[in-house]
Amino acid sequence: MVLCLSAAGCLAAQSESMHAAADWHSTVRQFAREHFKNPAWGFSHCERDYALARSLAAADHVVLDDDVLFAAAYLHDIAAFKPWGGDEPPDHSDVGADVVGSILRGTGFPMQKLDAVRAAIRTHMYYRDPVAPEAVYLHDADALDWLGAIGVARIIALADPNGGDPDGPAVVKMLEENLKKVPHRVVSPAGRAMVGPRQTELSVFLQELKHESADYRNL
Repeated sequence: MVLCLSAAGCLAAQSESMHAAADWHSTVRQFAREHFKNPAWGFSHCERDYALARSLAAADHVVLDDDVLFAAAYLHDIAAFKPWGGDEPPDHSDVGADVVGSILRGTGFPMQKLDAVRAAIRTHMYYRDPVAPEAVYLHDADALDWLGAIGVARIIALADPNGGDPDGPAVVKMLEENLKKVPHRVVSPAGRAMVGPRQTELSVFLQELKHESADYRNL
């Protein structure tokens, strides 16, 4: 607790506190921008997850701890990148939860909330079972980002242009797996309301692709 001896002192202390809070957000965002470069799970995916999680929670009239959500959303895929992971770790969610403290420490992030950030990162994948509100809405935002037009764009961007792994047919199979496995794992009311349209977008794309190209018709 800061003891203020004057109004000016209180305002200065409040300003300093607000400045520190803003700084850690900027630090974490810039860290993600610099280090998370991947067409499927890079910086833009982090931004979308954060924005969509907030939007879903607002639609459900659920109040989230934005410190927890922000840190978890921007750092949830850290173990998909070197040196924090990247070489087929046991599960990038678990590895990310284990290493995230080393990134947040010293940034000004309120470290008493670290366990909540770890929990949200650990359960962000569609096949995990989130508990706390921040974890639920990050989980659902991340799942929805595998569906719809953005889901198509993310997976197709992974295709090797030289025919390596994954090639065109492999990414189509990945899209089909997402269509099969992801929708029923979305748990929030607002998230469930978004599943149908995005599921339809992905399904129609796959149908049209197979109709227009024999390369994909018999996969």
